Amino acid sequence: MKMSEESQAAMPLTPFCDSLTQYKRFVTREVMVGNLGIGGNNPIRIQSMTTTDTMNTLATVEQSIRMIESGCELIRITAPSLKEAQNLENIKTELRKRNYQTPLVADIHYTPNAAELAARIVEKVRINPGNYADKKKFDIIDYTDASYQEELDRIRNRFTPLVNICKEYGTAMRIGTNHGSLSDRIMSRFGDTPMGMVESALEFVRICEDLKYQNLVISMKSSNPIVMVEAYRLLVSKMKDEGMNYPLHLGVTEAGEGEDGRIKSASGIGTLLEDGLGDTIRVSLTEDPEFEAPVALSLAKRYVNRHTHEPIPQLSFQPFESVYNGYAYQKRVTTETGNIGGLQVPRVIADVSDLNLSHQQDLIPLGYRYAEALDKWKIEDTACDFLYMGKNKLGFEIPGTLRPIYDAEAWKAFETPQSYPLFHYDDFLSSEKKSGKLNFISIQASEIDVEKINFFKTQDSIVLILETKNIQGVADQRRAMLEMMHHDCLTPVIIKRNYAQLDANTFQLYSATDAAALLIDGLGDGVWFSCEENHAEQLKISNNTAFGTLQATRTRISKTEYISCPSCGRTLFDLQETTSKIRSKTSHLKGIKIAIMGCIVNGPGEMADAHYGYVGTGVGKITLYKGKEVVKRNIDSEKAVDALIDLIKENNDWIEHSEENEAPKM
Repeated sequence: MKMSEESQAAMPLTPFCDSLTQYKRFVTREVMVGNLGIGGNNPIRIQSMTTTDTMNTLATVEQSIRMIESGCELIRITAPSLKEAQNLENIKTELRKRNYQTPLVADIHYTPNAAELAARIVEKVRINPGNYADKKKFDIIDYTDASYQEELDRIRNRFTPLVNICKEYGTAMRIGTNHGSLSDRIMSRFGDTPMGMVESALEFVRICEDLKYQNLVISMKSSNPIVMVEAYRLLVSKMKDEGMNYPLHLGVTEAGEGEDGRIKSASGIGTLLEDGLGDTIRVSLTEDPEFEAPVALSLAKRYVNRHTHEPIPQLSFQPFESVYNGYAYQKRVTTETGNIGGLQVPRVIADVSDLNLSHQQDLIPLGYRYAEALDKWKIEDTACDFLYMGKNKLGFEIPGTLRPIYDAEAWKAFETPQSYPLFHYDDFLSSEKKSGKLNFISIQASEIDVEKINFFKTQDSIVLILETKNIQGVADQRRAMLEMMHHDCLTPVIIKRNYAQLDANTFQLYSATDAAALLIDGLGDGVWFSCEENHAEQLKISNNTAFGTLQATRTRISKTEYISCPSCGRTLFDLQETTSKIRSKTSHLKGIKIAIMGCIVNGPGEMADAHYGYVGTGVGKITLYKGKEVVKRNIDSEKAVDALIDLIKENNDWIEHSEENEAPKM
């Protein structure tokens, strides 16, 4: 018997947090991993995973040391078979000999005997409930309650020896669900859903509790930040219902490389940290693992003193009983005003008010390139939609797809056609001259009240620029929009955040978190990131981050998406080099999702969300997928990238890279 998504959604859910306006960490039990405490009153712990061959003791030790020195507090090492599990003892001995006491975690898939051996050696084992006692065949089975219970009994018998060993040796365990490797049994009953992810883990947790073993950490990883966030929130809700409070390990799996990997990681991990959820985090990048910890540290340190934030007005209603659904994406309904709101994609505003724009080429960082000889604009898919000019008048013609926004008084003085004014709320009320098409109103989230909301409802040409000065800014802006929803106000809202004294990497992580945490909740019709110094390079970073965040939250697709795993000792080819090669040849395929997986552990499952998959299945051998279906097996790795391109062409998803997106000057 399969539980429908409708019946899952209809289930009453305990709120995953005590308050949507006051920051408070979810109180979890303390779990000791060696001498390291996770959960309880401990800080958020940072971890990563080696990419070396586990049988290469020296290489694994040297990489582990680099990871530790970059900030890792736990080191995870793959143990796909008994021989790798046994070699963990040599790795641990060498690290301790060099005076590194960092706890080690054995990563286990498919091989319970390796887990049972590793649990006697290292401080923690990670098992995946989707493949610890199951083999994935993508079979859909119609289980009765009795036959489903028989499967649970089979799992209990297979899992109990590991639990008993962990109890005996004081070894901790992470029960880590991956969206890409749910068992056929879970898929048959719950489908490919966040609830299925939660139940996959809780089936194993309940066995542990029956056996009086509670030294557990739980994770709900997905390459899709929306699925990941929903799954963790559901997990907390279900744990509260069952009297559990296990620590949470956060991560977006297969996040990718470079800025895309960082933005996607921040979108998922940061959103949950804003909720007060998360006790240990791992940022999964297709890069050397020592580059992961600094990103995780930047995300975590933001919440050290978050509880000291300025008070946020309480909601005037019970949100979980009416307008707020944090467990399934639901877009806030707004009225289309100009090209903002309604069914339009979220818009991006670029702040150029501090710059003296004198030539068309000044717009290159924002996705616009002017070809003077042809009198044409090349417009990228990541070209911003509006330019905020402040009081500065634009001195050259721009394409018709781009519109300037001026401070209201400057707009009145310039009388520039096809531009729009930005008012402060009080100035809008008193102004005699307004745009007949579109007026932007800047307002602090804390100022939103019933009187203002009722006024917004009488206006059909306004879009709010919602700002916040609160360090708990996501909750501040969310409260304002939830109040608007409660009072049936359909006015579109642009999420604006202001940043000062941040380096480029930190800005990217913070801004992606702040926007994604609202977009994942279906809130916001656009984004505007403003920095203290909006020089050309910062403009490019801001624009790329805005579009990257919209892409990560699946709210506006503007480029190819790569679901790329971070590599580990199971990886069967050079993942970084291959990802770079595939990206260089396919990055123009807007909207196509390509999964690049080092092995089959999560490959087929994660690729169910991708259009094409490239998976290592043997030394020097690659298997290609269309969705979750194998189409070409065991291709030589030297020929595999070209074979992937041929596969995309065969399915009519290939387009030649061209200048077709040029537009004449308007």
